[in-house]
Amino acid sequence: MDATVFEMTIPVSVDAAELAGILDCQEFLGAWEAEGSVVLYWSRNGATILQQVRAAISVLGVVPPEESLQFHPVKTQDWNATWAASVQPIRIGRRIGIRPSWATMDMPQGGVELIIDPKQAFGTGHHATTQLILEWLEGVTWVPGMRVLDVGTGSGILAMAALRLGATTALGIDVDTTALDCAREYAAVNNIQEELTLSSCQLATLPDQSFDVILANLDRRTILQVMVQFSRMRGPHTQLVLSGLLEEDEFEIVRQLEGWGWLRRHVRRRDGWIAIQLGVASPDSSSSG
Repeated sequence: MDATVFEMTIPVSVDAAELAGILDCQEFLGAWEAEGSVVLYWSRNGATILQQVRAAISVLGVVPPEESLQFHPVKTQDWNATWAASVQPIRIGRRIGIRPSWATMDMPQGGVELIIDPKQAFGTGHHATTQLILEWLEGVTWVPGMRVLDVGTGSGILAMAALRLGATTALGIDVDTTALDCAREYAAVNNIQEELTLSSCQLATLPDQSFDVILANLDRRTILQVMVQFSRMRGPHTQLVLSGLLEEDEFEIVRQLEGWGWLRRHVRRRDGWIAIQLGVASPDSSSSG
């Protein structure tokens, strides 16, 4: 008998990646946006899961129509096929190409190609927030010895791209062990080895140290929670790049970070999303806020 997963389509306008970050439970399989709705997949159904969905969506300030909170059984092979069909090769910037393992794509000379199959980890390169940071990474002047910290690494795509573009080492951290398992698989497939360290931990538990580049593709709520920690990870020339943010988040996030000794350098925008690049306001502020 074919295994079954359960699909739920909710007509609400929320970011699927942010909702997935809130739905942190073993039964949750994945989410994506489709035509003004968010589609959720679960390994089982039940009243407890319905309660989790209601609570998670309410965190985002939305009340879903009660009649939409229905489970529909889907055969596992059909769910996997839907995932596969949703991910096609994509070119980002001038040099970066991302493709699933079953597809091919033409790459320019000196291009950076990453193989990313859809799994239970955010970061296939198709979301605007991921693309904004990848385009920024492409423009960095990399010199030997540069270290990257990727906070909430998910699939590891940003850390791996930084290494391919010229970073010497990268540390990716995440509290989601399933995402880290996916990231390790991606690193192996892309032949990225000891230069990438993946760790299950919170930013607050890392010892004080300095990175040349800090990346955080999170959501507004999480960035506000962890931003106090960024200053412990910087040197006098550290560059901090944040995404997972909406345009209306810009003022609040920048104002808060300026209080911790950061200075806004540039903002990239796409489809209502932003990526904020910040530098250290002055060498004297490189120790802590």
